[in-house]
Amino acid sequence: MSVSDKSIEASNSKTCPIRAERPSSRRLQGSQKTLGTGMTIERFLPTKQLRMIGAWAFLDHIGPADISQSEGVQVGPHPHTGLQTFTWMIEGELLHRDSLGYEQLIRPGQVNLMTAGRGISHSEESPLERPAEFHGAQLWIALPEQYRFIAPAFEHFPSLPKTKIAGLEITVIAGDAFGLSALAKFYSPLMAADCVALDSQLADLALKPEFEYGVLVLEGSINIAGEKLDSTELLYLSCGRESIEITANKSSRFLLIGGEPFKEDILMWWNFIGRSKTEISGFVADWNAGESKDFGKVEGYPGESLSAPVPPWG
Repeated sequence: MSVSDKSIEASNSKTCPIRAERPSSRRLQGSQKTLGTGMTIERFLPTKQLRMIGAWAFLDHIGPADISQSEGVQVGPHPHTGLQTFTWMIEGELLHRDSLGYEQLIRPGQVNLMTAGRGISHSEESPLERPAEFHGAQLWIALPEQYRFIAPAFEHFPSLPKTKIAGLEITVIAGDAFGLSALAKFYSPLMAADCVALDSQLADLALKPEFEYGVLVLEGSINIAGEKLDSTELLYLSCGRESIEITANKSSRFLLIGGEPFKEDILMWWNFIGRSKTEISGFVADWNAGESKDFGKVEGYPGESLSAPVPPWG
């Protein structure tokens, strides 16, 4: 799943006030992409209007989709640098293989976290025996300068902490939020939570004023401060908020992500995060030549590796 489009994305470093008299919000439209053998996804980060939310640099919403009549997800071996990939599974199953030798099936309610660091390669595929429905989200987390060349790693989290606030059942899938802590290791202050409406009560969710946030509806619709939000938009919330009031229609689901604003400029091309065009060009050349030991080799995937597109600067 973690294959970005070919467009170059540069994020501007930014500062965020601890307090804001009138914190701003923005609605951002997702863009439709294709995945594997024709599955459609909605991409909400990065966009021209918003490159990042905290260290979260990439956000795809995949499905819900019926994959019973197709091959499902089939993404051949490909590389990553300078980031962590974060996969949250809601419905269905996905098989991860990587160049460290990990082979892990992820199921609903589970998280896969892969730290690319100086370089890793992996593949993702729907297993032959699989549920018909597929639904999930995948995000990338940019690594700060001091950590972006660390050794690659992979972790699987089969269970995550849960709580209930008003009519919401909340699973904290990353970081600290609502008095709970997920176990995954990150290198920037951030959080993510999956929220499902058990009924349509008004919920007042506590926020950290030093964080900026994004709210993405995964199923159904919700209301934030009287404004309806559906699954075609990401609502961005600037720093300075101590809480938000949300009413979700019963059975609706939304994703809340947040973090301290990322203060470094990054450059994204394909599946790489770097700091300069020269650096990115080197990653592309190494992968396509098959000569870089940093990316390693994925064993067991029944198909070809992907080639990195050459960046427009040559």
